[in-house]
Amino acid sequence: MEVDEAMRRMGGLATRGRLILVTSRAEVDAALRRGVVVRASHGRYVLPDLDAAAKQAHRVNGHLALTSAALHHGWEVKSVPVVPHVVFPRRRNVPRAWRDEVVLHRADLGPDDVSGVATSREVTLLHCLRSLPDDEALAIADSALRHGEEATLRRIVAQVRGAGSAKVRRIARAADARAANPFESVTRAICLQVPGLDVTPQVVLSTDHYWACPDLVDHEKRLVIECDSYEWHGNRAGFIKDVRRYTLLSADGWTVLRFTWDDVMLRPTWVREVLCRATGVDAQTEAHAAWPVAA
Repeated sequence: MEVDEAMRRMGGLATRGRLILVTSRAEVDAALRRGVVVRASHGRYVLPDLDAAAKQAHRVNGHLALTSAALHHGWEVKSVPVVPHVVFPRRRNVPRAWRDEVVLHRADLGPDDVSGVATSREVTLLHCLRSLPDDEALAIADSALRHGEEATLRRIVAQVRGAGSAKVRRIARAADARAANPFESVTRAICLQVPGLDVTPQVVLSTDHYWACPDLVDHEKRLVIECDSYEWHGNRAGFIKDVRRYTLLSADGWTVLRFTWDDVMLRPTWVREVLCRATGVDAQTEAHAAWPVAA
């Protein structure tokens, strides 16, 4: 896998160790020399698009918002936006040339609502939970929790009012810092669309025959869901080890479902249909789910 593609699949941000695991040390060093990725801090890399987005928001006298602001704050996202999301005051005239360079949003922000070139962490998280599709919002909420924003999320839930507040609270309840990455978060968002399916991230399963920490587990249904593909194991030995672990889980009565990044991100309806079949839910006649079905 190319380094830039690996970065995008990991949500636009990655540690050096993780990048090397899914590519190689030589490829990562070469990508740094070419500017394919840039060093954000010690051992942590970002795509050059992120620096460009901040410069663009500053140039047009706006603030990064939504997904672009989440990336600016160091939170991984489902997909890196092609052009930055930028918010402007409601009454400000935005030249047409600038509108072609950004995804334009309107909001009147106070001094405490911004942090440098982006909306503040609290405003960013609130806007994402309120405005983004559920799977994108959950990926960002999970990432924010992984990066220590529990208090921020609690304040949002306590203070949110008005249109979209029910959605904000619903996603906040589902957010979980144990989610390893956006791939896993989006998979869990699909699981939340399946009535009766209750998955928990990164649960340890241990017996005399195996030790496993699957991505998602429903204990009651004895269902294991892995967000998986060959290249993410890093090497052949890791791949073989996981295959043996899945086999032992199956032999112990667990149903093991493995989904690739491409299916989760590009074919979510198909993934949901598979989950419905695995759990005995009629995907065609079941009209109501915990979460709306993704397009």
